[in-house]
Formats: sequence, C-alpha cells, structure tokens
Amino acid sequence: MIETGLLLAIIGAALAVILAGIGSAVSVGRVGQAASGVVTEDPDKFGSTLILQALPGTQGIYGLLTGFLILQRTGLIGGNAAALTIQQGWAMFAAAMPIAIGGLVSAIVQGKTCISGVHLVAKRPEEAGKAIIFAVMVETYAVLALLMSILMLFGIQV
Repeated sequence: MIETGLLLAIIGAALAVILAGIGSAVSVGRVGQAASGVVTEDPDKFGSTLILQALPGTQGIYGLLTGFLILQRTGLIGGNAAALTIQQGWAMFAAAMPIAIGGLVSAIVQGKTCISGVHLVAKRPEEAGKAIIFAVMVETYAVLALLMSILMLFGIQV
C-alpha cells in the first residue's frame, strides 16, 4: 500500500501534468482552428500561424517537467520510492500547484491572445512579430509559475 505522503506527492505530480496539459491542449486546438481558416485563404501564412499555435503548448511541457521532477525527487523514477511523511507529501503537492493552476490559466489566456494574433496575421502579415510578442508576454507568467514550482520542490528535504 502506498503511504499517504507519497500518494499526495503523486497526486500533485498528476495535477501538474493534467491541468497544464488541458490548458495547452484546449488552446493549441483553438488556435489551430483559427489558423486553419487563415491558411485556407493564404497558405503563405502557415509559418507565422504555426508559431502562434505552438506557443500555448509550452505550459503542458512545463507541467510534464514538474511531474517528472516530483517523481524523481520521491524516488519513483529509479525504483526506490521514498517514505515521505504527510508533511513532505503536502509540500510536494503544494509545489505542484503553481504550474498546475498557473499553467492551466496562462495556457488558456495565451491561446486567446494567439487567436487574436492569427487574426492580425490574416489582415497584416507583416505584423506577425508583434502578434508573437503579445503572446510571449503571457508566457512570462507560465515561466514564473514553473520557476516557483521548481524552487519549492528543491526546498523540500527528502
């Protein structure tokens, strides 16, 4: 039977992956739908719209990275699972929350910004760089959430 502390850490890792992944999947899909319409009219705009579609996918990667770090810190990757106390388990769970929640929300908001960027590229393709910069500004907060999760994880004594 899995100890409570370890179970809490596993749930935190799962939520980091699942929530950030949901945000990314929803947004990449929505931006792709908008980009498909633009590329149907002008195939030369594929490159610019593809970059905008890819941007909200990074949060899912950040969530996956956090999940891997939790599994590594707990010994689940490598075969020697640590006997975590409940306090350590809750700490691991809490460390996963910045990227789980921050990744979910920032991916959705970034997706909306990218859709607007796709519309900008449709009308003024020479402004693609500006559309990408608008979307990258949202990325800053996903990176901050990832950084906080990592700093919290490595502050936990296991």
